[in-house]
Parts: sequence; C-alpha cells; structure tokens
Amino acid sequence: MPVRPYFIFLIIIFFSNYGLAQKGLYRSDEGQIHFTSDAPLELIQASSGALRGVIDPIQNTFAFTIDIQSFDGFNSDLQKTHFNENYLESSKHPKATFVGKIIENLDWENEGPNEIRAKGFLSIHGVKRERIIPSQIEIFSDQVIIRSEFTVPLKEHEIDIPKIVAQKISEEIKVVMEISLLKQTSN
Repeated sequence: MPVRPYFIFLIIIFFSNYGLAQKGLYRSDEGQIHFTSDAPLELIQASSGALRGVIDPIQNTFAFTIDIQSFDGFNSDLQKTHFNENYLESSKHPKATFVGKIIENLDWENEGPNEIRAKGFLSIHGVKRERIIPSQIEIFSDQVIIRSEFTVPLKEHEIDIPKIVAQKISEEIKVVMEISLLKQTSN
C-alpha cells in the first residue's frame, strides 16, 4: 500500500516531542482505554490513561497510539509480566496504533453527538489489520469526545495462547476507549 501524504503528516504531528500544536487539529495525551478478557476460568482486566490521539477535521483523518506497558490493573504482577513478555512482547512491539480516516462526512462546526465509523489500520503485536470500528463522537466548540467499544481477535494479531492457559485467556479481547481531544488554536 502506498504511503499517503495525510498519513505522513499525522505521524509527524502526532509523534513530535516538541509540543507542536497545528491549528485546527484536535489532540490529547490522556485518553482512557480498558480491555477485558473474559475466559471460562479467569477474568482479566487492565486499563491505561495514556491513550494519545490526534484528529485532522479537514482531512477527516486520525491517529491513536497506546504504550503497551502503560496498562495496569491485572490480577497480579506476574500476570502483567506475562502479558508484556509472553503475549504482547512489548519490548519488540511497544505500541498499539490505529491510523486512518473517518468514513462519514462530519460537519465539525455542528455541535452534538454523531455515530461514525473509523476505517484504518489497527496495529497490535506488530501485525497490522484493516478495521472499521464504530464510534460515537461528540463535538463541542473547543473539543471532541470519542467513545468506542470493539473486540480484538488475538489470532488476527498473531498472539498465541498456550494450551495450558487456554481456559484462562479469551480468544477475543473486549476494548473500551474514551478520549477527549482539545482543539489546537495556535501554530
């Protein structure tokens, strides 16, 4: 797939460590993301408040990322260690990302809630899959709030679960995220 100019633009803006604020973009470094593995023998839940995101309303494009090691709340420290070392291999694949385009044509000046579909590439465990994720976006004059729930099939991202723990880890992980992105008003 060829690299699209909007993708390069978003990556430069998003991953800049210099506090770059491009006028008109919506941006946040403090979104919430929560996942649940509800298997027959064990319920595993973890959360992070380090979800980062940027939306370009002119292009209807977005980029979101989360540092895998930022998740907390596991049933034990050993479980968190196994999550990072054995399953997500966060030393090799430190981030999960979702980059793409909002399918619907939104009127960004019209405040209120909207149902949208975000189409893009979800990359987890170094494996990129095209996804369409339904979301709710609420537009305000100075911010947007995005909420979404979706599942991640582990096999699609080549995350192997040993047979010995197959009854303790679900094959599909439920993800819930919410992020409030502020409108950038200066260059």
